[in-house]
Amino acid sequence: MSRVPSLGAVLPQAEIRPSDPAAVLAFVREVERLGFDHLLAFEHVLGADSRARPDWDGYYDHTVPFLEPMALFAFLAQVPRLEFVTDILVAPQRQTALLAKQAATVDVLTGGRLRLGLGIGWNEVEYVGLGVPFRTRARRFEEQVPLLRRLLTEDGVDHAGEFDVIDRAGIRPLPARGVPLWIGCGDAPSALDRVGRLADGWIPHPNLGDGEKVEAGWRAVREAAERAGRDPDTLGLQGAVPYRHGAETVVDRLGRWIDLGATHVGLNTLEAGLAWPDAHLDVIRDVMATWQEALTPMAGRS
Repeated sequence: MSRVPSLGAVLPQAEIRPSDPAAVLAFVREVERLGFDHLLAFEHVLGADSRARPDWDGYYDHTVPFLEPMALFAFLAQVPRLEFVTDILVAPQRQTALLAKQAATVDVLTGGRLRLGLGIGWNEVEYVGLGVPFRTRARRFEEQVPLLRRLLTEDGVDHAGEFDVIDRAGIRPLPARGVPLWIGCGDAPSALDRVGRLADGWIPHPNLGDGEKVEAGWRAVREAAERAGRDPDTLGLQGAVPYRHGAETVVDRLGRWIDLGATHVGLNTLEAGLAWPDAHLDVIRDVMATWQEALTPMAGRS
C-alpha cells in the first residue's frame, strides 16, 4: 500500500524581490499553517556576472538573489513545526568542519528539524571564488559525507584524509539525533552509487522528471544500497512537483511520485510567472487544498 508522503514547498528565492525579512517570515508561516511538513531552500553563494560572459548558459547568474540557507534556517527557527531542507547545498566548496558546525547549530536551534541535502554542484565560478579546485569536487564529496556524519554524531573525531584533517576534535553542541544527510544528483551511475552507499535519501535532479529516468535512478540507488549492505527501505526519496498548469495537473504529478515510493514531495512555484509573495501563496493554498482532497482517502487507509 502506498504511503502518504511528507508534503513540502520550495521557498521561491529567485523571486524574492526585494528581500524583505518580514515577507519571508510571513510566507513561511503561511506554508506551515496550510499544513505543509517541510520547506526546501536552494543554494548559491556566487552568481557569475553574465555581463562579462556573453556565452554564459548556467541556470542562474549574478542578478538572481539567494539567501544563504543556514543563516535563513536559523532566522526561521521561530516557525515551530516545519522541517528545513537544503535542496541542495554544495558541500565540496565549503569547509567540512565549518559546515558540520553550522548544521549542528541550526539543528539544535530548530529542535531537530534540519535535513541536509548535499551535492557537488555545477558552477565552477563559485568554486573558484571559494578557493576550491572544481575538478576535485567528487573525490572531496566522497570523503566529506562520512566525515560530516561522524562530526555530527561523535564526541570526538580523529581523521586524516586527502582533503580534511581533524586532529582529535569535536563539536558542541551536538544534535540530539544527528542530522539526516541526503544527496541530490542526476542519474550518472557513479552519483547514484554514491547515494546508495552514503546517503539517507535521494533528491533527484529536476531534469530527470517523474517518469522512467527517475524510476531507473531510484532502482539503481536501492541496488547500490543493497550492495553496500544497507537496507534500501530505510532510504528516502524527495519528489519535486513544479507548478505549471493548474492544481489538477499538480495532483497528477503527486500521484506519480507516490507510485514511485516517494517519502517526501515538494511543490516548486519558481519560474511560473508568479509575483512574490501573494501570487505564490495563492497557488500554494490552491494546490494544498487539492492535494489534501486527493490524499484523504489514502490517509484513511493508513
